[in-house]
Amino acid sequence: MTILRSVSAASLLLLSACVSSGEPTTNGPQFLEELPEGLAEAAAPGQNMAAVIIDQNDGCYWYQHAGVVETTFLPLRTNDGRPICSRPRE
Repeated sequence: MTILRSVSAASLLLLSACVSSGEPTTNGPQFLEELPEGLAEAAAPGQNMAAVIIDQNDGCYWYQHAGVVETTFLPLRTNDGRPICSRPRE
């Protein structure tokens, strides 16, 4: 009888792990909904302008790059390779 109770308890624990809490997660990056005027024109081609964030540490724009192995953030750059920032560097 104790084996049956143990198996039942273990089954309930395993099933409860599969249940979603129903609340949306907001841990992901908050992409800019609208790009500032002139940003798309200043950026070099080939960068994902649909997934741009501003890094709070340096004030520069970063875009989400989806590579073959991983998805990561890279600095948004101009045609001549300079990073594009929303505030001057200190």
